[in-house]
Amino acid sequence: MPHRPNAIDCAGSRILRRPVVSDLAATASSAYTQALSVIESVEPRISGAIRSELADQRASLKLIASENYASLATLLTMGNWLSDKYAEGTVGHRFYAGCQNVDTVESVAAEHARELFGAEYAYVQPHSGIDANLVAYWAILNTRIESPTLQRLGAKNVNDLAHEDWESLRREFNSQRVMGMSLDAGGHLTHGFRHNISGKMFEQHSYGTDPSTGLIDYDRLLAEAREFKPLVIVAGYSAYPRRVNFAKMREIADAVGAVLFVDMAHFAGLVAGKVFTGEENPIPYADIVASTTHKSLRGPRGGFVLATEEFAPAVDKGCPMVLGGPLSHVMAAKAVAFAEARTPDFQAYAQAVADNAKELAEGLMKRGVKLVTDGTDNHLVLLDVASSFGLTGRQAESALLDSGV
Repeated sequence: MPHRPNAIDCAGSRILRRPVVSDLAATASSAYTQALSVIESVEPRISGAIRSELADQRASLKLIASENYASLATLLTMGNWLSDKYAEGTVGHRFYAGCQNVDTVESVAAEHARELFGAEYAYVQPHSGIDANLVAYWAILNTRIESPTLQRLGAKNVNDLAHEDWESLRREFNSQRVMGMSLDAGGHLTHGFRHNISGKMFEQHSYGTDPSTGLIDYDRLLAEAREFKPLVIVAGYSAYPRRVNFAKMREIADAVGAVLFVDMAHFAGLVAGKVFTGEENPIPYADIVASTTHKSLRGPRGGFVLATEEFAPAVDKGCPMVLGGPLSHVMAAKAVAFAEARTPDFQAYAQAVADNAKELAEGLMKRGVKLVTDGTDNHLVLLDVASSFGLTGRQAESALLDSGV
């Protein structure tokens, strides 16, 4: 959902692709043609909708920053017999028998994610970005609130607590604080806002941006954090067209004793593709990182969590703490997408996304369009359509749709 009523976010053009090998294209085309015929024999309206979606994607220019084009290998991986399996639990510790093949899939996906991002630990079960964020939040609560309480009371797990102690722990859960970027500055609903469950879990305080530049004011953020004293500081965005200095975010978190949680759903592909390096790469600085796999990472729809060794045991309890049974066929597709992202081709693609976004931004500004922050250095271009054209975001969206964008 749009967070800026008078702005539109656009992704950098995704045009850098190697020519598809003709044999591979022919094989994939044949596979999809036959698959659609099977679907059509059962419910033709669904096969028709699938064909229409492909036609729509070919006929329009997609500039929605949270969408992308998954590879044929990724798409094909999702349609398989792994969909039949229930596999609650973790690798080697399932609640169901016969999950050895799911164990292989999850292990390979997690291995690729760790190697791709240079993380100590990876968890690939989350079904979406919101699920990944929820796993991260509860892992933090488990590690920083629940575990010390159990240790103090000499209890092995929460079932060993007396009713009064359990109620006290529940109250302590609900008294924790989180800081996240405000929605009008480019934040996301899952960063502690009331319409999302995160806002019902935590007391939330929003940090904004400098009103004159639209950029994060790290000094002001530090001052607000010292006053608010959050358990969690969330770094990351849904509609902020600039890079974040995660070294500074780490310093701020350390100054107030907070956990640094980074939501990199939008820019994970730019981290994987080595466009964001050094202090712009969150992995060396964050305690926990959550993301989707389908935005700039170009994978299937889903989520994942990266964590340090401190938080890994709690993240590993994501199912059944927050999640139901993992989608094994989607985890398989995540493994394929992570493997693709470890190639030089993907790095070239990711750099092209950022380069194309900058070219688009400069071209729009030359034509008199006002951009939020006066440009971009990631994959997002935010147009201020109110001051540029006298339109609302919804009106501008309708005009673009009529133009095939």
